[in-house]
Amino acid sequence: MSAEKDLYAVLGASPSDSVQRLRQRYQQLALQYHPDRLGGSSEADSGVKKFLEADAAWRVLSDQNTRREYDLQRRAQELKQDWPVDSTVCLEDMTWDEDECVYAYGCRCGGGFGISEEEVEEETQRRQQEEEQEAEGGVMVCCDTCSLSVCVTWSLHRKTQMLK
Repeated sequence: MSAEKDLYAVLGASPSDSVQRLRQRYQQLALQYHPDRLGGSSEADSGVKKFLEADAAWRVLSDQNTRREYDLQRRAQELKQDWPVDSTVCLEDMTWDEDECVYAYGCRCGGGFGISEEEVEEETQRRQQEEEQEAEGGVMVCCDTCSLSVCVTWSLHRKTQMLK
């Protein structure tokens, strides 16, 4: 089951569509992009790819159990991505808590956001290994009391110097 492609979008359908509607969309795409219909045209390679994507999407979405599992995974991914972001906070603006060994920042609810030195170091190293071109590092940090989160950012160049 593809984590990167939305199988409903591949079929040009919606998660609320019935199996019959999904079948119609699949059949339309299969007729349009089937390798036998495209022959040796220059569009055959992209057509075969679209046909295979539609076929894979149909195999998952046509079965009630695999569709339910896919929908649950899709929903979990959506929930992970849509945190309510209260603000962006610079690491330098956070307070170092000696007792907890974390950078801390107060939330408007009275709770707090915390990020450990290890988390900062891991994210910095990960971005450097992936050779990301961004000059800033950053992670989402959730409040320990409410559902808000902040994006904690820092300069990768500065943080690397601080860690050495």
